[in-house]
Amino acid sequence: MIGSHGFFGATDHDVRAFLEPTANLALSKDAVHVWRAALDVPETQIGVLRETLDEDELRRAERFRFPEHRRHFIVARGILRRLLARYLNEPADRIGFEYNRYGKPFLKEQGSSLIRFNLSHSGGMALYVFSRIREVGIDIEWTRRRMGDAEQIATRFFSPREAKVLLGIPEHLRKEAFFGCWTRKEAYIKARGKGLSIPLDRFEVIPLSEETIPPNGSTNASDRDNLSILTDPFTLRTDDGPRQTTWGMRTFKAGHEYIAAVVVEGEEWRMQCWQWWGI
Repeated sequence: MIGSHGFFGATDHDVRAFLEPTANLALSKDAVHVWRAALDVPETQIGVLRETLDEDELRRAERFRFPEHRRHFIVARGILRRLLARYLNEPADRIGFEYNRYGKPFLKEQGSSLIRFNLSHSGGMALYVFSRIREVGIDIEWTRRRMGDAEQIATRFFSPREAKVLLGIPEHLRKEAFFGCWTRKEAYIKARGKGLSIPLDRFEVIPLSEETIPPNGSTNASDRDNLSILTDPFTLRTDDGPRQTTWGMRTFKAGHEYIAAVVVEGEEWRMQCWQWWGI
C-alpha cells in the first residue's frame, strides 16, 4: 500500500557494499559507478588535492565562511578530479570543467569519452556517480544534521500526495522516510541539470497505488498536469517535450546515519559501488 515507509526509506536490503576498486576499472556503457569518500583527511592530503584545482574552484572555496566547509569543498573537488583522471587517463590538474546555465558541471573538450558525472556531500561524506552517455544525479544526506521541521518542509516542497503519505508513516520511521524522499528529489533535479527550475512539488518519487495505475500505465489528465509519476518504486517516467524519458532510481544507505539516492537516465544499467581510500 502507499503508506509503506519502504517507498521512501532505505531498507536494510538496500545497503550497498563499497568495495576496493580494481587496478583497471572500466566504465562500460551499461555501468554506473558510485564512489564514496570521507572528506576529513590529513592536512597534507588537502594541500595535494588543492594543487589540482583551477582558479574558479579556488575562488569558490574562498567564499565559504566556515573553514570546515572550505576544506570539504577543496577535498571533494580534488577527489572528483582524481577519479575523473582515472577514467580519462589524464592528469587531474589538466581536466577542465564547464557549467550549464543552472550550474551543473560537465567535462570541457572531452571528445568521444562522453563521461557524465555528479557529486554530493554532507556531514563529512561525499558520493560521486559516473556513467558513459547517460545523465546521472546523486544526493547524500547526513540524517543527524539540523533540518528544521520535516513535516513543514514536506508540506511546502513535496507534492500533496507525498506529504500525506509521509505524515501517515509512524513517527519513529518518519525521519528516514523524509530523507529518502528528499534525496530522490534532489538526485532527480541534479540528473536533469535544471536545478530548482523544476519545482520539487511538481514531480513525485513514490509509486502510484495499484488502484490508481491504469492497465496501460498512463495517468488521467489531472495526474499528467506537469507531474512526473512513478509507475513502480524505482522508475520515473517524464514527458520531455516530444519524447518520454525513463529515469531509474536507487535509494540506499551510504553509511551509518547517511541516506543517499542515485538517479540514472534510461533502463538496464548496473550500479557498482567503490570506496576511495585517499591519495
